[in-house]
Amino acid sequence: MKTLLNLIWLIFSGIWMAILYLLAGLLLFVTIIGIPFAIASWRIAGFALWPFGRTAVPRRDAGAPSCVGNVLWLVLAGWWLALGHLVTGVALCVTIIGIPLGLANFKLIPVSLAPLGHEIVPTDQPFARR
Repeated sequence: MKTLLNLIWLIFSGIWMAILYLLAGLLLFVTIIGIPFAIASWRIAGFALWPFGRTAVPRRDAGAPSCVGNVLWLVLAGWWLALGHLVTGVALCVTIIGIPLGLANFKLIPVSLAPLGHEIVPTDQPFARR
């Protein structure tokens, strides 16, 4: 079932959101200070491309630098990526068939606002790497 939902997701939402994350990563990679943010953006692009069966969990070893980085991320790229997830999620929830896809978009909003200090793991082992 996860594979079917991921394939439907890929067509209606995933490819577009992944492209936005890849573009945000390319823009952030231009500066030296943006390289860690670009890497985080590309990691989340994979999550946005294939979200069913995976989840984002906070890392225990993430410290104050990830908090500061998340504030910078929110200002530079996070707000418009989260807005894209919100708009896409609401549009998909209009139809009954699209509700699971819309909920997956809403699941991606917190990680799009603050990606540093999170790790993407399979849902069957969300506490394995904490």
